[in-house]
Amino acid sequence: MNEQKQEKRTSLYEFNQKYGDPWIWGIFIGLLIISVVENYSASSREVARTGSIYAPILKHCLFLTLGTAATYFIARRDYNKPSFLAVIIPGMALITVGSLVYVMLFGHVINGAQRAITLPGGITFQPAELAKLSIVTLLAYLLAVYQRDKGLMNRGLMLACGAVCLYCGLMIQSGFTNCAIIMAICLTMLLIGGARIKTIAIALVCAGVLGGCGLLIKSAGDRNEQIVQSTDTEVVVDGEDIAAIETAQPAPTIKDPKKVDRWAMRAKRIKDWWNNDSLVYWAVTNENQQEVFSRMAQAHGGVFGVGLGQSRECARLPLAFSDYIFSIIVEETGFVGGMFVMLLYLSLLGRAFIIVRKCTRALPSLLIIGMASLITYQALIHMAINTGVFPVSGQPLPLISNGGTAILAMSAAFGIMLSVSRTIAVNKNATSTAAPEPELPAGLDAENPIQLEPTPRNVWK
Repeated sequence: MNEQKQEKRTSLYEFNQKYGDPWIWGIFIGLLIISVVENYSASSREVARTGSIYAPILKHCLFLTLGTAATYFIARRDYNKPSFLAVIIPGMALITVGSLVYVMLFGHVINGAQRAITLPGGITFQPAELAKLSIVTLLAYLLAVYQRDKGLMNRGLMLACGAVCLYCGLMIQSGFTNCAIIMAICLTMLLIGGARIKTIAIALVCAGVLGGCGLLIKSAGDRNEQIVQSTDTEVVVDGEDIAAIETAQPAPTIKDPKKVDRWAMRAKRIKDWWNNDSLVYWAVTNENQQEVFSRMAQAHGGVFGVGLGQSRECARLPLAFSDYIFSIIVEETGFVGGMFVMLLYLSLLGRAFIIVRKCTRALPSLLIIGMASLITYQALIHMAINTGVFPVSGQPLPLISNGGTAILAMSAAFGIMLSVSRTIAVNKNATSTAAPEPELPAGLDAENPIQLEPTPRNVWK
């Protein structure tokens, strides 16, 4: 029996050294399987739109294949290479900021928000997904550089908060939940990075004041614009009054007529969410059909669900294949299936903490916990929106929802986690400490602020 355990321990260790943490791979593959099955079930509206039964799922499988290839490719790279630390991290930050500015000015409107860039061939790219990936690598770099004696320097905290405010400021118009995810990731990484609770609280207060001022300025500008647009104007030509007085019509800010007033819509969503106890008495309209049909789907699922492929609401629920796919999962697999999916994401975060415990340096611990937080927090927010815990907003379920940019970004996050776990040398002897990690460039070799002494147990348990 002991020989079998030792053999299993050795094989897991060898797999980790070659491909990355096997538990992370297991979660990744599990999510891929769920993604294929549930997207096929939830694609009724896409099938009606395209006129093909298999076109939506084939397209989704293509992105999953590309994402898996990206995950494997990144996992085989060493996270501590100078090309990653000195080129990719700042390069990705510059590309992200540039694309966010571009999408604010010239972006394509999707679901009422100016959030995408149309590439040649009709391919749409959403910079917000890249931004969430970029902010994790940037924060990990900054918090590792400004580590001193297992604590974070004030300058590092200021730079990290400045980066978060910049990203959130550029993303707030296209989606508030993306900003909430970035803030949650930042708080987690600051705690792992050794920042003091008091310092983090001060930073939160400052960020709240700045954010509140920005919202007040924005809302005041919107009100002034509405007043100007709704005021009767007298037209003068060559110094003489025209007899007719016409009412000025609001001029669209972009060419796409589908863009809506996001601030007014958010206020209405929050009001409806606050009064969602009366949802059962509402008449189904175009404005509330997402909420109503998503709750119907979950109620129809019950405890054990109606069975795979037996969803009733997928044909009526808008965005059932993306922003509301969790409701279809609960309808088909019930409360049990929904809990299983949630625990799958939570186990990823738990596994990341176990790997952080083995890290001797700050940079790998920050990278892996940041990527795990990104995936898990986005999944939890998606589930909270579907179940009515949070107001309505668009947020895909990582690796499960339909959407090429989101799938590739989440796949890259898994790849970085696997790269870190693969390059961290752990000793297969359960009673010894972790082996030295690969050398990092000067300034990035700070010790892990929360490193704990490994217990004499199997490192894979």
